Amino acid sequence: MTEAFAAQRSRLLELLQGLAYENREVILSSGRPSNFYIDCKQAVLTAEGHFLVGWLINHVLERMAPDVRAVGGLTMGADPLASAAATISFLGPRPRAAFYVRKEPKAHGTQKWIEGDKTVIPGTPVAILEDVITTGGSTLKAIERARLHGLDVRHVVALVDREEGGREAVEQEAPVTSLYKKSDFR
Repeated sequence: MTEAFAAQRSRLLELLQGLAYENREVILSSGRPSNFYIDCKQAVLTAEGHFLVGWLINHVLERMAPDVRAVGGLTMGADPLASAAATISFLGPRPRAAFYVRKEPKAHGTQKWIEGDKTVIPGTPVAILEDVITTGGSTLKAIERARLHGLDVRHVVALVDREEGGREAVEQEAPVTSLYKKSDFR
């Protein structure tokens, strides 16, 4: 890990702790109860958070999966991550497109599952992005839909691994890098 990467990662963690992390009882999208909640969008949607997420994701991909040409994941958690990473990638050696995976097919018109499909065509090497991995269900759905579109899923980048078994489930399908773990927030 370079000094610049460590500094950017540390600053994003500060934003996540201040804006996204809450100690409270919630029911997660997985249906599981939890005594804390991390709403990454609260930090990621700030200008600084958007920049940091895009910068960090691109640095991870340059190290772990440099051949990736597009980034995306299940809407809505992955949408700002994909847009940030695609935007920041334009400043670097390898611009990457963004794509979004719908939870349900478009109800009218094309009835498609993937947005951005004019530039992210079958055969494109991609990374799936996720804000928080709990059981891995959202990530696995995004991987499945991307593969059904003919995309070549090479890597998964998550902001937070809740350390509840989801990472291991996802690793059955693709390598995973998470920027943070639950223990970083305690």
